[in-house]
Amino acid sequence: MLHPIENEGARTHTSDKVWFITGASRGFGRIWAEAALERGDRVAATARKLSSIAGLTEKYGERVLALELDVTNADQVQSVVNQAHAHFGRLDVVLNNAGYSLVGTIEEATSDEVRALYETNIFGPLAVIRAALPLLRAQGGGHIVGVSSNLGHEVIPVIGYYCSSKWAFEAIHESLAAEVEAFGIKVTIIEPGAYATEFGSQQSLRFAGGMEVYEDFKTQVIAGIRSIERGDPNATPEAVFKVVDAENPPLRFFLGSHSLPSVRAAYERRLATWEEWEPVSRSAQGISK
Repeated sequence: MLHPIENEGARTHTSDKVWFITGASRGFGRIWAEAALERGDRVAATARKLSSIAGLTEKYGERVLALELDVTNADQVQSVVNQAHAHFGRLDVVLNNAGYSLVGTIEEATSDEVRALYETNIFGPLAVIRAALPLLRAQGGGHIVGVSSNLGHEVIPVIGYYCSSKWAFEAIHESLAAEVEAFGIKVTIIEPGAYATEFGSQQSLRFAGGMEVYEDFKTQVIAGIRSIERGDPNATPEAVFKVVDAENPPLRFFLGSHSLPSVRAAYERRLATWEEWEPVSRSAQGISK
């Protein structure tokens, strides 16, 4: 007998989904775009440089539409989403994957560096969502998928601003899910743990200016991050397909085996603190019963 989730995925699977993927030049975006194409789906693959995804067109022909897109340019986002929809006639999965991390303590990073991070990690996905929603409503449904992180639930110092962008990302998508359910639009937040992708490369990282007072601390934290066991990104497509093929996909989905234990421990610590301080919290209510 099939596991209920496996059975649900098998029941609803189709090999003719149309995907719109940002950040398709490398990492998860590239792996999932190619995997979708390999199983017979069609993909509008976008990247900041068209040359970085030209190979997809050469390999997969008319089933892929390669488009240049800077997600921080809202006008370009609107145009490219419309172009992809017009080209394929529909969009089934809108996958926001583009993003990067800012390395630096809270004091070190400048306001301009933080704004630039949020422009890509928050406002970029929002532009894609806003452009796609009228089209998804008109076609009677669709699935908005956002790539977050297990760091949307817990925090690692020195990349606190990146974590903060994912906390905002999580809240936006949870609210969105409730707002668009009546239109037949599904929302899923994919939360990867650590994977051996190019996300940790110089292309996907920005570094804030250093302050000597934090150097030892940063060295220790970064060494800890580098020591984390990383999953194989090429093992992820089937899990992602089960989510997007499910009749009732989850709002949140951990990718990998390490996140649930880690996040469970983080929430247990929070609950313990709230419960310890509950008498003080209750005293501040101002209403006696």
